[in-house]
Amino acid sequence: MSRKVSILFVLTALLLAVVPVLAQDFQIPEIVEGKWNVAFVLIGPINDGGWSQAHYDGAKYVSDNVDNVNVVYVENIPEGTESEQVFRSLAAKGFNVIFGTSFGFMDAMEAVAEDFPDSYFIHIAGYKTNNTNFGNLMGAMEHMKFLAGYLSGQRCKMDGEDTVGYMYTFPIPEELRLGNAFMMGVKKTCPECKMIVTPINSWHDPVVEQEAAKALFDAGAYIVFTGADTPAPAIVAESYKEGNGKWGIPYDWKGSCKSNKRCLTLPYWNWGPVYASIVEGLRDGTYTPGRHYFDGDENGLGLYGFMEGEELTDGLKDMPEEVLTFVRNYIADIEAGKWTRFDLFSGPIIDNQGNVVVPEGEKMEDADLDTFDCSATGCKYGMHYWNEGIIAELP
Repeated sequence: MSRKVSILFVLTALLLAVVPVLAQDFQIPEIVEGKWNVAFVLIGPINDGGWSQAHYDGAKYVSDNVDNVNVVYVENIPEGTESEQVFRSLAAKGFNVIFGTSFGFMDAMEAVAEDFPDSYFIHIAGYKTNNTNFGNLMGAMEHMKFLAGYLSGQRCKMDGEDTVGYMYTFPIPEELRLGNAFMMGVKKTCPECKMIVTPINSWHDPVVEQEAAKALFDAGAYIVFTGADTPAPAIVAESYKEGNGKWGIPYDWKGSCKSNKRCLTLPYWNWGPVYASIVEGLRDGTYTPGRHYFDGDENGLGLYGFMEGEELTDGLKDMPEEVLTFVRNYIADIEAGKWTRFDLFSGPIIDNQGNVVVPEGEKMEDADLDTFDCSATGCKYGMHYWNEGIIAELP
């Protein structure tokens, strides 16, 4: 397969740091005639150590592994009016497929897709689709959050601790789903453990994220995990030297754990193979945009310390072999398609008020995982609950 491709990087971080930026302030890249033109719109900088950097790596993977493509990106694009102008400008330039990598891009992409039927729009982390040229994409990260929780519970149990902390971004079903999955894992290895929670109302704010991590550690959390972009929990954990110290669990980008001695593990995205498959499928007509929610069988999910070529972190090396074997077997099962997110969210599930959310013998379905209000969607259970052991009010 030829690797002769071009990739144009559009740098906008400096502009955004000074003033709110409209699309006309950005250099919207040009298409390359004769190539399949692919654009990525990122909410954060490409070096955020998290979400946007993982998508940037995905863009590079497409550039390196798909024939005859021109891959570009635009970074630091705010949600809202600014993003719609960027999507509209890219479509007007003639880009074949445009990936938007933040939940808050959803309505803007939906509107632009209607006006540009000859371009494809793939929105990450949303739920809307027209099943024609506008689709959504997300993966079952709840698997890796569950396993990170499973390992966290074991670490707490071994060290005589009983509290973990969660800093979540916004009050949306995704953030409750991932927090609940983590706590389900904790309860498997540390039934007496509890979770404290704080919202940060941001996807990417290094200062706010580090302040929130410190607040959770100071409130008694031994291990803190995050739904935001930067590796703040692991960075802050390094400053605690007394007793057992503290542990952090970053998110999104596999590089966040490599040089940090207080990183316990890391649920991360491997977007490249998924993106490459979509680009090739759109070009040859075998992929139709719709609801695309992948489990572990598309090679898009990772847990640091357990994937090929990775070593266990210092916080994992002394864990019992049966704990590590459970994690390895679970990953093998989801990669083989033997275990899905619906199996994970099967009953009995009890909330933090002692109510049965999902009875034994029942499983959540697709609509439940992305919905707060089932009266609006027709789902049966929904995700508007905190799992037992979580000390938090519902948003």
